[in-house]
Amino acid sequence: MIDYDALPEQRQEVIYQMLQQTGRVIGADIARQLGVSEHTIRRDLQAMVRKGMCKKVYGGAVSQFKQSASFETRVTHSIEEKTSVAKSCAELIKPGTCIFIDGGSTYLAMVEFIPLEYELTIVTNSPQIAAALSGRLQGEVIMLGGKLNAQTGSVLGSQPLEGVREMLFDQMFIGVCGLDIQTGLTAVYYEDACFKKEVMRQSNEIIAAVIADKMPQVARYKVASCEDIDIVVASSLTETDSLAHTSVRLVVAG
Repeated sequence: MIDYDALPEQRQEVIYQMLQQTGRVIGADIARQLGVSEHTIRRDLQAMVRKGMCKKVYGGAVSQFKQSASFETRVTHSIEEKTSVAKSCAELIKPGTCIFIDGGSTYLAMVEFIPLEYELTIVTNSPQIAAALSGRLQGEVIMLGGKLNAQTGSVLGSQPLEGVREMLFDQMFIGVCGLDIQTGLTAVYYEDACFKKEVMRQSNEIIAAVIADKMPQVARYKVASCEDIDIVVASSLTETDSLAHTSVRLVVAG
């Protein structure tokens, strides 16, 4: 039987394997499982953070954030999963409304499922999404201007911020870099986080599309708490079971 109290490297390897399997660990739970003190586990987590093995959050840790690839690369990944989630997102749209669609490969996939007969005002900061919507004959499509961020595939900066402050949205489909029950929704880039917050202030309902590799994840900048999100659309309940006891409405795609 392994004496985990005397072997920090083995403890940290066990914790790392737990993170690989579940994405999140709770310090008190690990301490009980390994028969050591919570203080010992806190030291282990601090050491693992320094090694880049995880990211500390309140009460435990989450797996190290997976840096997003470029927008063009993301479009070609997890196509089936994104299509399923995108279709379920589109089914939440109501005719005669004004919606904001954030940049993201899942929301680009959503475009083809938005009913063409719906009279909608659709606002986006994504050139790719705006181009995909250009064939709509009903309603209007508004593309916000500004500086293009190659990694997010969206327009950011002061100009689109000023634009959204003059608009009111029935629904916002918000892009998700990371979503964690404790930390909430996070973004990789500061400008993107600021922009998302501003659109949220102007929106009646916040909808987040979440695929498996986005949860639990914690990126650099906090955008919102989980309680600020009205609906999470995911490909399976496994990804979002930690949200079951929150006020968030869960929609399972497919």
